[in-house]
Amino acid sequence: MKKLLVIPFLLFSYSLSAQERTMENYLTAAPFAMPLLQAPSFPIKKFCISDFGAVSDGKTLCTQAFSNAIDACVKAGGGTVMVPQGIWLTGPIELKSNVHLVVEKGGLIQFTKDRTQYPIIKAGNSTNNYTPASPIYAYDAKNIAITGEGIIDGAGDSWRPVKKEKTTAQQWADLLRSGGTVSNDGKIWWPSKEAMNGEAYLKNTKPKNPEEYIPARDYLRPYMVYFVRCENILLENITLRNSPKFVFYPNRCTNLIMKKVNVFNEWWAQNGDGIDISACKNVVIYKCNVNAGDDGICMKSSGGKDYNKAELENIVIAGCTVLRAHGGFVIGSNTDGGMNNIYVTDCNFLGTDIGIRVKSNAGRGGLVHNIYVDNITMKNIKNEAILFSSYYEDMPAGKELKDPTTAAKDKVPEFTNFYIKNIKCVGAKQAVNIIGLSEMPVHDIYLENISISADKGFIATEAKNILMKNVEINSSKPLYSATKSSNILLDGKVIF
Repeated sequence: MKKLLVIPFLLFSYSLSAQERTMENYLTAAPFAMPLLQAPSFPIKKFCISDFGAVSDGKTLCTQAFSNAIDACVKAGGGTVMVPQGIWLTGPIELKSNVHLVVEKGGLIQFTKDRTQYPIIKAGNSTNNYTPASPIYAYDAKNIAITGEGIIDGAGDSWRPVKKEKTTAQQWADLLRSGGTVSNDGKIWWPSKEAMNGEAYLKNTKPKNPEEYIPARDYLRPYMVYFVRCENILLENITLRNSPKFVFYPNRCTNLIMKKVNVFNEWWAQNGDGIDISACKNVVIYKCNVNAGDDGICMKSSGGKDYNKAELENIVIAGCTVLRAHGGFVIGSNTDGGMNNIYVTDCNFLGTDIGIRVKSNAGRGGLVHNIYVDNITMKNIKNEAILFSSYYEDMPAGKELKDPTTAAKDKVPEFTNFYIKNIKCVGAKQAVNIIGLSEMPVHDIYLENISISADKGFIATEAKNILMKNVEINSSKPLYSATKSSNILLDGKVIF
């Protein structure tokens, strides 16, 4: 039998505490060649939105003032657009190249709840589809930033459906009094009939132009901060909250720094992901705090044509805290674009549904490899501390793949070369759960220096080459069980 070796992945020996480590320390410590990212710089020119007609009374719509200030900044060759203290009500803001948006302490950008103010525009990653404009968006922009100690509120409560099971009796009564409509089964509140019926409308009508999408606008909730094919991006210190859908969603972007950002969605926020990095390269997420209604910090990758070429690559996530999310650090479920070189370290996952969550399924899977997770503290995890699942949502575990000639056969998830070490979890329903496919087991996973207290222990189905060293699981027996799995080692001894 071929023996597996533990491959050390920390290339840098820390002499500093986690609190003292800088972003540069983490980039240098990455177990792959991670670029030392530099924040974009801007000309010393300032454009205050109040000079362009904006009024900070929380009632006057300032959409045109924001647009005029940004256009003046661009025309001048770039600079800073200032949002002073006050409440600034606005519709969508398009960020453009060489624009630095600063929301000062005491400043609140409040996006309007009037959904008619969100025009239907071409989706940034498609030439055929349309979508409501995101509260803040940028397509093909270079050198952009959003910073400051202020708050940006996406008015998401006016867009999102709410499940009755996630509310108290008083919250449900308040929703009913606010207007909107309720599904026929009485289980979901919708902000409007158009939102409730939007999915059926799109399916039956198949709209082709912006006007035909309008009846489905309320259903097509926008992402809050949505950047597509942008380069050299900085988000720092800002608070992003109350999103219609995902809070921050960069897609196919390069060179992104997200530093000391607070991201907040209520735990019941439907599809309320915190940070979703999609098919991006050269990204650092440093000392951010996330509370989300869905996945906390999530990696996505779609659209790749070359199985061996990752669309998402070179990601460092360091010193972050995730609360009340479906997963603390998450991969998937869209992985068909491939992922390579992700480093997650010095993070806390508290009260999340799952701690480390790796998910995909046949039909939208790809190669995900060289993933390094280190120095993670977890507490009160509702389900698994560590989960690998190749049967996410669309295909229940235990079922075989369909006809090999189907497209699903071409996009089978492969999870391999994961190095997970120095993990402490106090309280989980299950310690580790690995679920692979018969034609593609989860394989070559390295677990080292791990301590988990949980109701259930380690369970593997369709897994191979799982090496564990100094792994302590405190749970009911059996501590370890496996089905259709092979070469599972604990401290050098084969247990399955």
